Amino acid sequence: MGVTEFFEFLDRHGIASQRCDHPAVYTVEEAARLVPPSPGAKTKNLFLRDKPGRRHFLVCVPAAKQVDLRTLSDAIGCGRLSFGSADRLMARLGVEPGAVTLFAVFNDPGRAVELFVDADLWACEAFQFHPLVNTGTLVVSRAAVTRFLELIGCPLQVIHVPGQTHRESPGR
Repeated sequence: MGVTEFFEFLDRHGIASQRCDHPAVYTVEEAARLVPPSPGAKTKNLFLRDKPGRRHFLVCVPAAKQVDLRTLSDAIGCGRLSFGSADRLMARLGVEPGAVTLFAVFNDPGRAVELFVDADLWACEAFQFHPLVNTGTLVVSRAAVTRFLELIGCPLQVIHVPGQTHRESPGR
């Protein structure tokens, strides 16, 4: 499904968000420069797969966290992890590289992609996520995200994602 259907879904179900349009961003560093300051935790969203390619994962962490994939594989109970290709990302979540977002589970009706959110991120009251494209950012509350996931029937697993948190670049 597309961006229009996504926003219609949010509207139809009264899921509040604050939208900010901006130039396309592909990295956390670009977002720090190009996305106007907004409330909510900045996020990094990783589309991963296990080595055989049978399991796929969407892992959401604070933007400043450097994730250790080797120890993350133990935390989520699978073998070696690697990033999913652009083709796999489009086939499973309907988004392009740079637009990976928690909201992409909207495009996974079979719930084939397992969703994990870092406990440090989930402790925040609000988040910043792309709305299926990397030319916008939505600020949404934790309650709104919870309602969204319940409505689409997507289970959320909150875990401690192993990694190091780095200071954000100056000016953000």
